Amino acid sequence: MKKAIIQKDPYAPVVEAAYAHLLKILPELQEEAKQSVEEAFIMARDAHEGTRRKSGEPYITHPLEVARIVVEEMSIQDHFSVICALLHDVVEDTEISLEVIERRFGPKVRDIIDGLTKMSGAGLITDIDSIQAENFRKILLTISDDVRVILIKLADRLHNMRTLGAKRRDKALKTASETLYIYAPLAHRLGLYEIKTELEDLAFKISQPLIYEEVRTKLEADQKVAQTYIDKFVAGIEGRLRMTTGLAFTMKSRFKSISSIYAKMLRKRLPFEEIYDRYAIRIILHTNEDRDKEREICWNVYSLISGVYKPNPKRLRDWITVPKENGYESLHTTLMGPEGKWVEVQIRTSRMDTVAEKGIAAHWRYKSNGDPYEESITEWIDQIRVILENPSLNALEALAAFKENLNPLDVFVFSPKGEMIRLPMKATVLDFAYKIHTNIGNQSIGAKVNHEVVSLDHILKPGDQVEVITSEKQQPKKEWLRIAITPRAKDSIKKELQKHRKLAIEKGRRLFRWKAHTFDVDETHPFMHELLAYFMIPRAEDFFFQLGTRGIDAEKMQEFIRMKNAGEEVDQTYISTWEKRKKALEARFEEFGVDEDMLIIGRETNISNIVTGPCCRPVPGDDILAYEEEDRIVIHRPGCQKAIRLMSSFGKNIIQAKWADNNRGITFQAAIKVVGLDRFGMLNDLIKIISLQMKLYIRKVSIESHKDLFEGHFHMYVRDNKELNRLLEIVSQHPHVYTATRLNTEEEPFGRTLRE
Repeated sequence: MKKAIIQKDPYAPVVEAAYAHLLKILPELQEEAKQSVEEAFIMARDAHEGTRRKSGEPYITHPLEVARIVVEEMSIQDHFSVICALLHDVVEDTEISLEVIERRFGPKVRDIIDGLTKMSGAGLITDIDSIQAENFRKILLTISDDVRVILIKLADRLHNMRTLGAKRRDKALKTASETLYIYAPLAHRLGLYEIKTELEDLAFKISQPLIYEEVRTKLEADQKVAQTYIDKFVAGIEGRLRMTTGLAFTMKSRFKSISSIYAKMLRKRLPFEEIYDRYAIRIILHTNEDRDKEREICWNVYSLISGVYKPNPKRLRDWITVPKENGYESLHTTLMGPEGKWVEVQIRTSRMDTVAEKGIAAHWRYKSNGDPYEESITEWIDQIRVILENPSLNALEALAAFKENLNPLDVFVFSPKGEMIRLPMKATVLDFAYKIHTNIGNQSIGAKVNHEVVSLDHILKPGDQVEVITSEKQQPKKEWLRIAITPRAKDSIKKELQKHRKLAIEKGRRLFRWKAHTFDVDETHPFMHELLAYFMIPRAEDFFFQLGTRGIDAEKMQEFIRMKNAGEEVDQTYISTWEKRKKALEARFEEFGVDEDMLIIGRETNISNIVTGPCCRPVPGDDILAYEEEDRIVIHRPGCQKAIRLMSSFGKNIIQAKWADNNRGITFQAAIKVVGLDRFGMLNDLIKIISLQMKLYIRKVSIESHKDLFEGHFHMYVRDNKELNRLLEIVSQHPHVYTATRLNTEEEPFGRTLRE
């Protein structure tokens, strides 16, 4: 009898090797803890048996890699975290329940797994579009219970991004956009800079592959040349440090990431070649001194190296005296090196470097039972819970408020008594007032900043001393929402406005009843619909609010009711005003339709109304995606900020799309920005290039000059991005043009490039 041939899974050695490596990088565990890790691995392996990833690998390779990232790249080495990383998908994807997890591994592991489990969203909310945002809210709420939830979630996202190539492009774009919108800023907020940088680069590679490859190629070529210069620069200070300090130290060079270089190119409106801080030198001092002594040592090193190369005092950044809120400590300076080149130098101790690389994970330690004994979560965690649990915010608003709160808080100002207050960059007097107390914010009318009276919209600078001026007669105004930037201030203003709105609506309703009862008219009367149309107000509630705040003349309302009651002709003044306003709005939001034969849409759709997004103005040849609205499809470029937000919040509405080969001669609106030397006849030269040489129809030209420079915005119609790129190439060759770049939107402001 022939023996049955048993085929062994070719991936089995890969899985065994991955698990062996995980055990190797873990610190020495007690027998019970080691046994728990092994049981978690066996449970995860058996539960995911037969399931494959898109790459063809068995699914167990994913939780194994997540656990490795947690231990090796985040330095979270307690066995609870490893168990949770191994089991993070079993409740969602298999038959294993949370109760089973709790019985075997205890309530702490159960709670972390519960936080990590993605919600299905069924029956949670009525707005289907908000389910994705609601899931984010539920996941993020677990931060304040145990930070390991979000750290493991970030490790999960990092591995998914590293293996994103196996996904369909539209799904990959959705994942990349979520990463840019939430996960990368979250990693930055927690101080996980290495992970934040990799997430941004991976997302950039997916969303804009051609630009990514172009910048990557230039950076690789630049690194070879730059390394020679770095060696020369380092040699100039290394000897001085060895002779003078007697300290052990390490010097490293760090190149900017691809995504951060491109972001700076866009922000500064500069080509790659003019981004001069593409690399930095890091001096890591090996010392076991206390923190006060560490600061002293760092400043001594700064004094020594600034004696070798001249520092730029405007570029000194001191994050050792007052660290960033996520724990980052470092002293940054920019020195003039050989050949007149500026080089950024970062000075820190080995302890500071560990915190800078690992963030909150670097000082997150646990007892053997898993309870934290070094509590490093700051008031930021409490602020997050307040935002996410706020019942007045829907899921999308809560997600937007959370994202705002991710920005590191870097401005330190002082109260009149000398108390130091931490605020975000560009925070205003109004933000400061609400930070002190809600009532002070509500009653604020201005402030004395460094003993000078300023308005509420005054932007605070580091070191300012602020004294808020209040009045009991003051109350929040709607325009304050444009002044405040902190979620706390905005939330307080919204609550107070809602309270006053309710009071105004009741006042308006009482006034309406008093004025209308003479004509036997109430809120349910047929005249009510015409009354709202007459005053150009969509809802009765808004009408009563306007009436209660005297935005509508009560006598004019009464006159309208009287005339309608008597069957007389109603005054047409308001009707004609409304028609003019409507036409103005239509002109303002002009959009270009796309012939559906010009596109290849990734799924069946009956919608024939297809338009290009005015936020990014895609043209044939651009990398694009489609977003499905109720009655139309909008085409965006993947790098568009609006597209990133839409894909993060409404991922199900994203459709894969690309241009067809033929564009049938249709032209599309595009715009370029040109910066150059302001000389006589320059505008005429540029118009000749666009109109006569390229034979393009110009829609609009706007120009502004400052000192000896000009900045021009030229809007024209092009057939595709090849024609647009050709135009940019020709314009760039003009001897008096410094830069020629594509404008994403016609709302982009003038003057940033000229004045920076």
